[in-house]
Amino acid sequence: MRRRFVVRSSAVTGALALALAGAIAASPADASTPDSKQVPPKVPTSVGYGGAVSSLDPVVSEVGLNVLKKGGNATDAAVAMAAAIGVTDPYSAGIGGGGFFVHYDAATGEVETIDGRETAPAAMEHDAFIDPATGKPYPFTPDLVTGGVSVGVPGTPATWERALELWGTTSLSQALRPATTVAEEGFVVDQLFHDQTVINQERFEAITSTSELFLPGGEAPAVGSVFRNPELAATYRMLADGGMDAFYEGALAQEIADVVQAPPVATGTELPVPVGSMTTEDLASYEVVDRDPAVVSYRGYDVYGMAPPASGGATVGEALNILEQFDLESLDEPAVMHHYIEASALAYADRAAYLGDSDFVDVPLAGLLDDTYAKERACLINPSAAAPRPVAAGDARSYDGVCGEPAAPGTEPEDTESTSTTNLTAVDRWGNVVEYTLTIEQIGGSGIVVPGRGFLLNNELTDFSLVYDAADPNRIEAGKRPRSSMSPTIVLEDGRPVLALGSPGGSFIITTVLQMLIHRIDLGMTIEEAIAAPRATPQTSTSTLAEQAFVDRYGTALAGYGQAFRPYSAALGAATAIEIGPGGLLTAVAEPTRLGGGSARVVWPTGE
Repeated sequence: MRRRFVVRSSAVTGALALALAGAIAASPADASTPDSKQVPPKVPTSVGYGGAVSSLDPVVSEVGLNVLKKGGNATDAAVAMAAAIGVTDPYSAGIGGGGFFVHYDAATGEVETIDGRETAPAAMEHDAFIDPATGKPYPFTPDLVTGGVSVGVPGTPATWERALELWGTTSLSQALRPATTVAEEGFVVDQLFHDQTVINQERFEAITSTSELFLPGGEAPAVGSVFRNPELAATYRMLADGGMDAFYEGALAQEIADVVQAPPVATGTELPVPVGSMTTEDLASYEVVDRDPAVVSYRGYDVYGMAPPASGGATVGEALNILEQFDLESLDEPAVMHHYIEASALAYADRAAYLGDSDFVDVPLAGLLDDTYAKERACLINPSAAAPRPVAAGDARSYDGVCGEPAAPGTEPEDTESTSTTNLTAVDRWGNVVEYTLTIEQIGGSGIVVPGRGFLLNNELTDFSLVYDAADPNRIEAGKRPRSSMSPTIVLEDGRPVLALGSPGGSFIITTVLQMLIHRIDLGMTIEEAIAAPRATPQTSTSTLAEQAFVDRYGTALAGYGQAFRPYSAALGAATAIEIGPGGLLTAVAEPTRLGGGSARVVWPTGE
C-alpha cells in the first residue's frame, strides 16, 4: 500500500502505543450503528465523564458516542463521525473534500496536526477562473462554483487513513461501518437538509448525476421523509475492503478524473459548468501533510491551531497576541468588543498580505505570532475610536515593537460569505482530544456527484484568489493548496487540555473561534454562554457583518466608538466545543439554535 503522507514536522509520533487491546477486540466503530430512522436527541449541552462528542448533527454525534462507549478513542470516534457526516450532511463535507485534523495525545502531551487540504491539479492554469468569452472571472455563484474547474484533489479519505494510523485503535473498515449502515438504511430529512437542497436546485439540476441523487422526482426530499444513499454505502464498502488505494487509484480515481474533465451536464442548463484538468496522476500522487501546529500563549493558556495553508491558527493567534496587550478584564463588554473588532481587522489585513500554502510561498509565521510584532500592531488600536477601514498590513518580517505612524489604508477584498463546512469535537476517557474541521467548500460543493458513487466533489479551488497576481500569496499554482479559514483549536493550561473548539462558516470561522475564546477567557462566560452569544465578524471593510442580536446588544454603545454594522440574516458560524474541567469533568456544547442546533453528548452524564 502506498504511503499517502509527508512529514513537515519534527514532533510526529507513530500510532498510539498505549491503546487498550480490549478496545481493538471490541471493534468499537462496528458496534456503534444507531437506529438511523429514530432521530437521536439534539442536546446542546451535556456534562459528565468518560468521553464526549459534539457535532452539528444528532445522528453523527450518536455514532461518535457509541464508538466511545464501546472502547474506542477520540480518533476512532472522529473518523466514524466524519464518515457519518458525509451521509447526513453531504452538502458540507464528505470524501470528495478535505480538512484539518488537530489531535492532543494524552500519552505524550503533544498537539499534532494533519493537513488534508485539497490540491490544485498539475495542469491547472493561472487563468483557470477567467471566462474566455468575456476575459473576466466567471461570476462566483452559481457559475464558477458549479463545475470541474473548481474541484481540488480530495484529502479527506487520506486524512482518515493517516489519523487512524497515528492515533486510532480501530481499522478503517470498522470506522466506516456505522456510516455505511446509515447510508443504506437512511436518515430522516430535516428542515436544513431540505432547504439546502432547494437553495442548490438550479446547480443540482445542471448535473444529471446530482439531480438523480438529490432531486428524486425533480424535487427536494420532503421534511420527515427517509433519505437513502445506497451508492455511498457501496463506496464506503469498497474503501473498507481496499483501503484508500481504492479511492486514489483504480476505477474510482478514473471516474473522478473523468467527471471533473467532462461533467455530465443536463440538457438545457444555462450554467456554463466550466471543466477542470484533474487526472488520475493527480489523485495517485496526493499526500496529506503532518505539520507543526501554530501556537501562541494567551493569558496563561497555550492556544494551538492549524498552520498554513490554513490561515486560522495564524490569524486567531495574532489577534489574541494583539489583545493580550490590553487589560480586557477591566473593560465593560462593549469596550471588549471594540478591541476585538480592531484586533481582528489588523490580523485579517496580515492574513491577506502573507498567508498561503507555505510549501509554495514564504509565510513569515514566526513574525505573525511574535509578541513583539503584536505589540507593534496593538499600537494602532485607539481604545476609544475605530480605525479607518480597510487597515493596512504590517511588516511581519521587520519589527521592533515600537509604535510608529499609522499606515495608509489597505485594500484587502473580503472573502466570499459562506456558511459551508462542518466541525466536530471528540474527547475520550484517556484524555485524548480531537478537533476536526472538514468541508467540500460551498454548500453543495462543486454540484458534481461522481456518477454511481453517491458523493459530491468539492469546489475548494475557489478559495484561491480568482485573478492571478504574482505577488499574492494565495495565487493559483499547480499542486498548491488554497488558503483556508478553517480554525480547529485546542487550548492547554499547564500542558493539559482544557478546551477544544471549532466552527464552519468560510471566512467567518476565524472570528467565531476568536470571539468564543474572548467570551470564555476574558469575559468569564461559561462555554455554554460563549457558544450561544451573538456574533460579529470584523474583517477589513468599512462596516462589520453582525448577527442582529449582536447589533441589538452592542450596536448603540459601539456606535460611540465609530463602529458600523451590517446585519447578517444567516448564522455566523456553527461551533462545537468540549471543555475539560477539574477532575476530568467534561462539558460538551453545540449550537443551541444556529443551523437548527447541534448535538453534544457525554458517555456518563452526571446524575445518571
